[in-house]
Amino acid sequence: MTTLDTDIPWAALREAALAARAHAYAPYSQYLVGAALLDADGHVHRGANVENASYGLCLCAERSAFARAIADGVRSFRAILVMTDGDRPGTPCGMCRQVLAELAPSIPVRCETVGGARLDSDVPSLLPLAFDAERLP
Repeated sequence: MTTLDTDIPWAALREAALAARAHAYAPYSQYLVGAALLDADGHVHRGANVENASYGLCLCAERSAFARAIADGVRSFRAILVMTDGDRPGTPCGMCRQVLAELAPSIPVRCETVGGARLDSDVPSLLPLAFDAERLP
C-alpha cells in the first residue's frame, strides 16, 4: 500500500462525502453512502448511492462521483473518500474497484464511518492484478 499524500485535503473530502451521503437514495437497504473524489485540479466531485427496486440497476456512490467528474470532462484524479455508517468502514465493491483501476489506478482510497472509524488503502491494494487495457488485444 502506498503512503497517503500529505497534501490531500482529507477534512474537506470528509465533509463533502458526508454532504453527498445525506442525499443518498437507499430506501431498500438504508445503507447510505457518500463519496468525494478529488481531481488533479483540486476540485471535489461528490457522489451518492442510488438504489433501485431492480437491484442490479443500483449505482454506488464511488461510480456516481466518477460519472459526475467524467461528464464534466475530468480525467485525472488524486484521491477518493468513501463515507458509510456502522462500526467498520465500508470499502468499495468489486465493480467500483474495477472502475477505480480503470480511471484512477494508483490513488489513495480512504474509507470512513460517520462515527470516525477509518481505513486507508489505495487502488492496487484493493484490486491486485486488476483487469486493464493491457489485457485487451
